[in-house]
Amino acid sequence: MIRIRRPRRPHRTAPAAPAARPVRAAGAAGAAAFAAAVALTAGCDAVPDPADDPPSDSAPADPAPADPAPADPAPGGAASPLDNPDGTAPGLAPLTSAPDREAALRVIDRLATRDSGPHPGYERDEFGYAWMDTASGVPLAGNGCDTRNDLLRRDGRDVRLRSGDDCVVEAMDLSDPYAGRDIDFERGPSSSMEVQIDHVVPLSYAWRMGAARWPEDEREKFANDPLNLLAVDGDANAAKGDSGPAAWLPQNRRVRCAYGVRFAQVALKYELPVTAADKDAMRRRCRN
Repeated sequence: MIRIRRPRRPHRTAPAAPAARPVRAAGAAGAAAFAAAVALTAGCDAVPDPADDPPSDSAPADPAPADPAPADPAPGGAASPLDNPDGTAPGLAPLTSAPDREAALRVIDRLATRDSGPHPGYERDEFGYAWMDTASGVPLAGNGCDTRNDLLRRDGRDVRLRSGDDCVVEAMDLSDPYAGRDIDFERGPSSSMEVQIDHVVPLSYAWRMGAARWPEDEREKFANDPLNLLAVDGDANAAKGDSGPAAWLPQNRRVRCAYGVRFAQVALKYELPVTAADKDAMRRRCRN
């Protein structure tokens, strides 16, 4: 496991305020407790931050990376997608056992396929404003905290909240599943984009595969559903763009099967087809 430590900027002295209790993201076993706790949090004001406006997922992706040396296993606390059907548990744990890979293939085999549709008409705003808390029918929505901060709290370790605020994540450690390394995150104008929230099934991909015909509230649900969201390294998210698994997979080979399962789970939940090439890429990663 490569650990990247970025220098922290000295903190400015702030007026005395009640210390915010650190929130530590739980593993799969504690996901239910986390969801209940978040549901009780008070509202928080939107705070300008570069990361509050997500990057476009319609940028062209880099070519699929060559297989690097195997990364270290995911750290404790990351949940298997097979045990995390609603996406409320943190991270993305590898699927390495034969029974898990067989179960993964059964999920992927349920996917319908079709050719990719046209892209015209797609805009990020078609899925609601970024990280809205008012999407209906998804876990963590309506708790007074925006989706980005909910996901940072879910996936981060040693989370530190802004003093006197129940929502805004100021600092945390992230075990990035895509590159297989740790990120020492601190919120700020030049550092917030180091950790981004990835739509596992990109919004413009969904648009091409049928979401263009959905009602607005269904698109808002899709864009803010924790099942479709992971906190990841910003560079990896930018490299992915709006690609499906045939064109982009995580650099960390150990999570590629798990990533395919998560992609398939989202597509199945929203009755989205995938391209035949994407389905084949997911199957190959779980057979190997």
